[in-house]
Amino acid sequence: MGILYNEQAGIFKLDALDTSYVIGIFDDERFVSHLYYGKKIIDSDVRYLYGPLYQVRPSVLPGQAGRIMDAVPFEYPTFGCGDYREHCLEVETVDGYHACDLRYEAHKIYPGKPALEGLPSTFEREAGDCNTLELVCRDKVLNLGVTLLYTVFEQLNVITRAVLVTNEESNAVYIKRALSGCVEFDHQNFDVLTLHGSWERECGPVRTPLRQGKIVTESTRGESGPTDNPFLAVLSCDATEDTGEVFAMNLVYSGNFLGVAQGHHFRGTRIVMGINPVNFSWKLEPGDTFTAPEVVMVYSDRGLGKMSRTFHDLYRGHLIRDVYPDTSRPVLINNWEATYFGFTFDRLIEIAAEASKCGIELFVLDDGWFGDRNDETKGLGDWFVNEEKLPGGIARLSKEINKLGMKFGLWIEPEMVSPDSKLFREHPDWAIQIPGRHRSLFRHQYVLDWSRREVRSHIYDMIHQVLSGANVEYIKWDMNRTLTEAASAALPADRQGELCHRYVLGVYEIMGRLREDFPSLLLENCSAGGSRFDPGVLYYSPQIWASDDSDAIERIQIEMGASMCYPLSAIGAHVSAVPNHQTGRITPLETRGYAAMAGTFGYELNIAQMSEAEKAVIREQVDIYHKYNWIVKEGDLYRIGDPFANRDHACWMVVSRDKKEALVTYIQTHALPGYFGSARKLRLKGLMDEAVYRAEVISVSSEVVNGDAHLEGGQNAGKGREVLEVSGSALMNAGYWMERLGGDYMGMMIHLKAIV
Repeated sequence: MGILYNEQAGIFKLDALDTSYVIGIFDDERFVSHLYYGKKIIDSDVRYLYGPLYQVRPSVLPGQAGRIMDAVPFEYPTFGCGDYREHCLEVETVDGYHACDLRYEAHKIYPGKPALEGLPSTFEREAGDCNTLELVCRDKVLNLGVTLLYTVFEQLNVITRAVLVTNEESNAVYIKRALSGCVEFDHQNFDVLTLHGSWERECGPVRTPLRQGKIVTESTRGESGPTDNPFLAVLSCDATEDTGEVFAMNLVYSGNFLGVAQGHHFRGTRIVMGINPVNFSWKLEPGDTFTAPEVVMVYSDRGLGKMSRTFHDLYRGHLIRDVYPDTSRPVLINNWEATYFGFTFDRLIEIAAEASKCGIELFVLDDGWFGDRNDETKGLGDWFVNEEKLPGGIARLSKEINKLGMKFGLWIEPEMVSPDSKLFREHPDWAIQIPGRHRSLFRHQYVLDWSRREVRSHIYDMIHQVLSGANVEYIKWDMNRTLTEAASAALPADRQGELCHRYVLGVYEIMGRLREDFPSLLLENCSAGGSRFDPGVLYYSPQIWASDDSDAIERIQIEMGASMCYPLSAIGAHVSAVPNHQTGRITPLETRGYAAMAGTFGYELNIAQMSEAEKAVIREQVDIYHKYNWIVKEGDLYRIGDPFANRDHACWMVVSRDKKEALVTYIQTHALPGYFGSARKLRLKGLMDEAVYRAEVISVSSEVVNGDAHLEGGQNAGKGREVLEVSGSALMNAGYWMERLGGDYMGMMIHLKAIV
């Protein structure tokens, strides 16, 4: 079953594909202890691993010896009883006491995987995919039950964790901290990898050597945020993209989170992850249960690349519920960077008509279609169509778009309200605020209190009415500011610490209703770009806008950083105008297409103002997307050139699951002097050694391409050369020559297909 219990030894052994995770119930004291996590082992009785960790501190006084709790490798450490390392659970009684001591009580092993009430989580796709251990612990003084949930995905190197805390006492208790998972290691020979950045610089990998002390990744913004991502990995100091051990955590949650890697004073390491305890408290009434979100744990014995591919397989197969499971998602064009707020009905139709001629399949109307929304200072919360701006409303516009052979999509930002809006004038208390304190205004908007059911219902009913009256097949759900002065007019004083978590639960509820009421709707999440890029929203939307920075060269690092744990099919990526609106950079249209094809594909520009030659390139890009996107969507990603270490090039490839086809993307970000300064040989990955592959450079420009262009080293370098036929072993070991391209920001794509 993947989960074994050796009753005589008091050992639980959880086996994933080639991973073992071992839990021990120690002696008569019934401590739930972590004994091993790593490469699969065959033993089920490993009590010897307790070693000196459970030693008793000697004492000069008879009978006064005591166990060193600060050295015990607890499976779910608690606060207040002698373990001073980073802990997972802290509880306060009505008398103000803080202490919790959990001991094993019972367990249950069964096939499948339970859902988590009100929360997104991974799921069993087919019977037999996974098995679950429920390990029940109890604090007898508090009469508090804690159920540790472990699910093993046996065909992947994945174990998920979640926690249920139940109050079985007659008085309420206050949960001050309830993290979702903890792993112990007996050494500190690790580096710690986290994903950091800022708005327009999301998901930058940061690798830090672990020492005694803490390395922290967290958000207190009310969302997972752009500065830190809910991902943390500890990896062997010599680990690379393809070698070494990696132990990673990713939290399936979209609010405040905390991840900590702590090198502690006994020369071991503890990593924890869960809801951030800052400004968090949860009043747990008698008989109630609190559910902590799921944390996904991935083990890799072959570096970061294998870790990433494991996350990708799990999320594509067991988290994302794609409305296009067997076909490519439609190529879209968004009007935002073409018109901003200054659009008219006729101007939108003009853009859509030109896009349709180029094969683009989905037209998305962005901000400015509702209320009095002619700029960013007003209208949010008034989700009724501005028919002065759009005569006939969304219904008429969607019909006209459909006549062009295109689907129609719409932008919304339902969590926000403008002070200058009908909604705010009628319900000022619906915005999050602390009475008597200045209310921060950002982007001319406040945050609605989505912990309140009446607020959620009012907003949803307005949006539902718009969607029901038109043929809307795509929604871009945006969120453009964080939570500040976080308090709710509807919560009592002793529940104010619940606001941020209740807010996230409210977001999940409405996203869930949207999926249920409109099951064919393609939902894309966005939060000022990638500020809410996490597994929690992936459960509701199969793609997330990765960043408001649409510059192709900047996007390489953002997309490759996100690919550490998120599949390429989840990364929203578009071709935008030049000079780029964020950086001012001018990048060839072909190269902008290469970068965007590394994710979901679309355009963010005014196609009606482009030349016929540029439109020809777009038509070819759309054709290439449809021909090869199945590889990107389903295949295994291999990062070849390191875009974080190399200043002059980036390279990645995606290999089909049967290894018979691959798509290689190469971008020369900075040209170096001399022909051989920019030419380089790169070793490809993931192919079959014995297979012979036909390697062909894909033509992306209709202005073609002959041997002369190749010899001159222009954008079309490589397109005129003879097709290469060579073995996978040669491509991976001897390498493939990436020819010199003539200038900065040039690129090429290569299609490999096994012929023998």
